[in-house]
Amino acid sequence: MKVKRAEKYGFCSGVRIADLKVKRFAAGGGRGAILGQVVHNERVVEDMERLGVRTVEEIAAVAEPTIVFSAHGVPPSFHERAKSVGLKVLDTTCKFVYDIHRESKEALAAGYHLVFIGDPKHREVIGYTNDLDPSTYHIVSTIEGASGVDWSMYPKLKIFYQTTLNAEEFEDVVRAIEKRSASIERADTICYATKENQDAARVLALDPEIDVIIIIGGKKSANTKHLWEICRERKRSYLVQGADDLDPGWFEGAEVVGVTAGSSTPDYVIDEVEQRIATF
Repeated sequence: MKVKRAEKYGFCSGVRIADLKVKRFAAGGGRGAILGQVVHNERVVEDMERLGVRTVEEIAAVAEPTIVFSAHGVPPSFHERAKSVGLKVLDTTCKFVYDIHRESKEALAAGYHLVFIGDPKHREVIGYTNDLDPSTYHIVSTIEGASGVDWSMYPKLKIFYQTTLNAEEFEDVVRAIEKRSASIERADTICYATKENQDAARVLALDPEIDVIIIIGGKKSANTKHLWEICRERKRSYLVQGADDLDPGWFEGAEVVGVTAGSSTPDYVIDEVEQRIATF
């Protein structure tokens, strides 16, 4: 079988930098623990643990001298909490995430009510909102959710998008808000790597030569799941973490296989998947 990779796929610059920062820290003899997965990929987490940098779910669980904050970012108060208990901080927060932290803070000071388009349970969104007064923001992701709020009570609104989303796909949600608001602005803080990966996945799904598509990424990766949702609309599509998840039965009668990967998927995992496909 022939394999076609998407034009854009895999590690974005923010994830690549976070991965390198932790590996260099460990290679230099650093001892630390990561608050949550450094990126949403199980193989990367396993690699970090082999290097001696384990994953924890709360600051209180860190016994090492350094705490690592992931690419998704954390609430600003977490930096002070970590330092207050004597921890050093290795910060791997993505630049685009920091842009949203900065711009949302400025918008709040300027009298805007904040609207975050995204998943309220996602660590990135929690990072933006955890320290805020609940009366100063809303988190919405559906037209129903947007329609259920009386936006007219806020003099002006500012929209921010979770970076793992494609803003174009939430246009209907934002329009539902705009219909009920006198003044609304959209922050220009989109992660273009996410959009490029998704656009490339659509091209892959529309390729008439391709019979089946494999999407590679972590179980908790929102952007990987969205790539799968895009591809499955057009082609038989399967989401896997790695080569061991592949089922030979998926490829019966297939001549060309499309491959793409989420922004937290290392290149070596993609290579392993392609090598396994070649054995079928």
